[in-house]
Amino acid sequence: MGGGSAYFLPKSAAADPATRKLLGLFHPSNMDGVLDRKFLKQGTVASFPEQPDLVDMVKTALTVLSRHDNGFALLVESGLIDKYSHPLDWERAVMDTIMLGRAVAAAKEFAAARNDTLILVTADHAHGLSLVGTVDDGITSQEMRDKIGVHEKAGYPNYPPATDDGYPSRLDVSRRLAIFFSVFPDHDETYRPKLDGPFVPAVVAPDRSYVANEKYKDAPGAALRVGNLPHSANQGVHSGEDVILTATGPGADRVRGFLDNTEVFRIIVDALGLAAAPAQ
Repeated sequence: MGGGSAYFLPKSAAADPATRKLLGLFHPSNMDGVLDRKFLKQGTVASFPEQPDLVDMVKTALTVLSRHDNGFALLVESGLIDKYSHPLDWERAVMDTIMLGRAVAAAKEFAAARNDTLILVTADHAHGLSLVGTVDDGITSQEMRDKIGVHEKAGYPNYPPATDDGYPSRLDVSRRLAIFFSVFPDHDETYRPKLDGPFVPAVVAPDRSYVANEKYKDAPGAALRVGNLPHSANQGVHSGEDVILTATGPGADRVRGFLDNTEVFRIIVDALGLAAAPAQ
């Protein structure tokens, strides 16, 4: 279930309530992320208002797949975390990370009622970004960089209490997280969430190189950040450090220390009972 319907023949039909096979396509391309879909009601929401939440898709998938007597393997990806991190749009990435956490909770709730379900949570790569403190609009300065508090001067952000499903209802608060990327093209840093739509940091110039998108240059206190990527890059790239793998359920005891990624495959194969019998 997900987006990408442009790659399939169009067809709409109600699902058989007892089905053991299900294909759900809710968008011709990428679905809208949580911030746009749930809170701002923008992006492509007007054209595709029935986009389901990742949590709902996970619950539906588990219901359908659990009808198979011989078990199942379910792959769930919160792909927009990556797609928002590339253009340095960390607020949208974080909101979808919260959604992923809720999807994992739904899987754990399913597994809690049984003793045969292994849940693995990991990433296929990382992005170079760090939380360094807060941005405090209460600090009087013409330069936004002077509003950044680090170490003991950071203070706590003043996002409103989380909604029932775990999200902050507002991101444009006066003291917010300061999160910055280490790899980027030329762009204007606004130090604020991009509430008018996903961030587009760089655009193509007549010479086919990428330059800072002038859309953001007039934001109060915006500062040009000269990129550290080639001029042919319009967004950030992946980083190469190790990523975290967590596990719960049968076989989870094998997830410890540092693992080669191929070992994760072997853990899954063994959990499904598909490993070859040992040689006699």
